[in-house]
Amino acid sequence: MVSVTIAEEGQQGQELDTGAVRALQGLEDSRSSVRMRAALAVGTAPDPRFVDKLVERCAVEPEFFVRDMLTWALTRHPVSLTLPLLLREVGSERAQARSQALHTLSKIGDRRAWPTITRALLSDSDDEVARSAWRTAVVLVPEGEESGLATVLATQLGRGERETQLSLSRALVALGEVVLPVLRDATTAPDRQVRTHALATERLLHDPDAGFEFAVEEAKRVVALGGDGQEGR
Repeated sequence: MVSVTIAEEGQQGQELDTGAVRALQGLEDSRSSVRMRAALAVGTAPDPRFVDKLVERCAVEPEFFVRDMLTWALTRHPVSLTLPLLLREVGSERAQARSQALHTLSKIGDRRAWPTITRALLSDSDDEVARSAWRTAVVLVPEGEESGLATVLATQLGRGERETQLSLSRALVALGEVVLPVLRDATTAPDRQVRTHALATERLLHDPDAGFEFAVEEAKRVVALGGDGQEGR
């Protein structure tokens, strides 16, 4: 088999076959289709020497579908290798690095990562990072700590545009009935948008098939009429 040594990747003395070399090079190709195929190849034939490059590319890859393939490729490698690198990335100054590392942690689902999901991440100023943190927190939260998580998530009610609010509502709904006390408290908040978002989220909790847009419009009507949606409860 033809083989070469990739010294520049810090793999001196370790040889990769030409297919692996092409895959690693393909991850940096200017064409997204080539990067996608390269990530697929790396995930299909996992090798510990790919992990650093996969994590590195997650932080800078501009295409959503390629990033998702990079995450899939990382999940194909041993957690003992990927977890330390992903936990490091969660503390990166680069927003995309934080967001994608969190997304990958949610797919791996190893609860040893839970201590990394801090209040600061759950309220990160970057919406994509915050959304990834919300989704990841719901996956990793230990049994018995759901109520505390709900309390922190509720501080983000009313934040951002539709997609951000929908992400938060989904995270809260995924926690189940434990979120009801914090949602009901939020329905009396001074901020109109917080009240509306809380009511819409509660509607989704009780009726998941209602749809977010319908829930929001109904919540807006309740708030406009000066109610908090708690009559008859």
